[in-house]
Amino acid sequence: MSYLNEDTLVQQTTTDYLKNNLGWDSVYAHNQETFGPNGLLGRNSDREVVLTRYLKEALKKFNLRLPEVAYDEAVRQVVDYSQSQSLLANNFDKYKLFKDGVLVSFQGEHGEIKKERLKIFDFNEATNNHFMAVRELWVQGDLYRRRIDIVGFVNGIPLLFVECKNIHKDLKQAYERNFADYKDTIPHFFHHNAIVMLGNGEKAKIGTITAGFEHFHEWKRLSESDRGVVDMETLLKGVCDQKNFMDIFENFIVYDDSSGKQIKVLAKNHQYLGVNQVIKALNDPHRVKGKLGVFWHTQGAGKSYSMVFFTTKVHRKIGGNYTFLICTDRDDLDTQIYKTFAGCGVTDNDKTPCRPSSGRHLAELMSQRKAYVFTTIQKFNQEVNPDEGYTRRDDIIVITDEAHRTQYGTLALNMRNALPKANFIGFTGTPLFKDDQITMKVFGEYVSTYDFQRSVEDKSTVPLYYDSRGDTLGVATSDINERIAEKLEEIEINDIDVSQRLERELKRDYHIITAEKRLNQIAQDFVEHYTTSWEAGKAILVCIDKLTCVRMYELIRQYWDQKIEEIRESWKMAAGEEKDYLSNQLIWMKETKMAVIVSEEQGEVEKFRKWGFDITPHRRLIKNGFELSDGTRIEVDSAFKKEGHPFRIAI
Repeated sequence: MSYLNEDTLVQQTTTDYLKNNLGWDSVYAHNQETFGPNGLLGRNSDREVVLTRYLKEALKKFNLRLPEVAYDEAVRQVVDYSQSQSLLANNFDKYKLFKDGVLVSFQGEHGEIKKERLKIFDFNEATNNHFMAVRELWVQGDLYRRRIDIVGFVNGIPLLFVECKNIHKDLKQAYERNFADYKDTIPHFFHHNAIVMLGNGEKAKIGTITAGFEHFHEWKRLSESDRGVVDMETLLKGVCDQKNFMDIFENFIVYDDSSGKQIKVLAKNHQYLGVNQVIKALNDPHRVKGKLGVFWHTQGAGKSYSMVFFTTKVHRKIGGNYTFLICTDRDDLDTQIYKTFAGCGVTDNDKTPCRPSSGRHLAELMSQRKAYVFTTIQKFNQEVNPDEGYTRRDDIIVITDEAHRTQYGTLALNMRNALPKANFIGFTGTPLFKDDQITMKVFGEYVSTYDFQRSVEDKSTVPLYYDSRGDTLGVATSDINERIAEKLEEIEINDIDVSQRLERELKRDYHIITAEKRLNQIAQDFVEHYTTSWEAGKAILVCIDKLTCVRMYELIRQYWDQKIEEIRESWKMAAGEEKDYLSNQLIWMKETKMAVIVSEEQGEVEKFRKWGFDITPHRRLIKNGFELSDGTRIEVDSAFKKEGHPFRIAI
């Protein structure tokens, strides 16, 4: 009965939807497939995963009047794979064939050797391709035979894998019990795969062959204005609509080895919608010249990948000789973004210089029609005549990261004078302040927004929980946190010494924030929170100033040691699995390292000595932003509640 439910309620419903609503053909293959050229699918055996009948039809349709041997050679290259390569390496090779076409050699009419690159897909007109969903397809591996719930073929290529579960089952089961097993037992099936889908009729997620389950994501919206619905129908509409499917397949998949290990990355819903909004703006003949807008996607939303998707789609679909200048305000951020582009195979500074070493070098690169240039705003240090500039080309697109920080002052003016006809788009993880007219003047209005709340709902960003510990002090001023947040926001807007402004504006509240009773409570909270989720990862505690940071370190260390003793006593009384769990927790707590990280200032050593702390602070500008891929918890003490505050940006 369970199998019947899974089949009728999920598999058949899914394929019926693909057929009736999205124009896919539908075939049921379970125990009904016959083999051979005239068989159900044209396969010679269940080891074959490419439907060569449909592939050859597409090759002949898109590449006219070639000898049969040319089509046969193209089919061979698509079907064959290297036994010595990994699943991912084979998948990468096939993806390049799919996008670039298959290069074949054949003998011409007069005996000459001719070369042609054959198209497998029509990326410009999706409906020219053949879409077919096959249910219950048997595939034979080296040792095992597996039946796949749904395979989505486009021109005979198995681009879509769908694993279905009964409506009451968790999607994680589909990943762990089926998808992971299939990768081990029939890996050759995934050599051509583009998208992996897991669904139970109610919910569905998509990912890639390298993605862990935690990186599979939902598809909640068909446009940015939608509120967002978590259901399988929305995902099918958004991803399997023929036009969308070919767009995602062609323009929203990258292979990234910037971390040292190659992974396959599929755009998330907000990236797909946001990038296409920018493409639409670029193609809009009525837009304000030079302004592409502000691309506000909150922290943790993958803006670097969005930049890659945007720039590569422009080069591939719009064409021309666009130059993208990616501009940041910090060397580490410049390096981080460049590494993402290089890791995705988009550019290589060693082969084609694209990272200027000086202002003069930048001017030289901008005159050479480079596809990409990566620089910091500080390299626009040459005064430029706006009537001349580095170049007067109008096919230059300047992507400014953290746009609200880089459009002010002489350097920004130099950049606009150097590139007087360029188009500017501002990428930022920060909502613009209500009085930030300069940013909008340079870039225009928002072209895409993906705020913090949506990011949390989509699990792109971990939630921030705010728990005020001021109430127990009996503070009469109920809006203290709002006042602090407003003052901190003003400090970021005004160009004055931050430490002096903090001291002046917060001196009335500082003693409340740093009261011993309050800090003790927060230290206990931190130890309790972190040791409760001790298997999750690393943690950061952000304090209001350096002295408080060191005081918190001492208090946390004290309560940490107390917690170790409590667990040790519990361990003595425990047995079985509980005893093993507590043993591992004790080992973790003893091995956990803690460190105080603060930036430097004049006279700080003496200041710490007055408080009795024997410590020399270490320089680290945490406020400027950082990446902690394995961090799962950050504790922020003080009123950094507003989404636009720089600490929130850093997180």
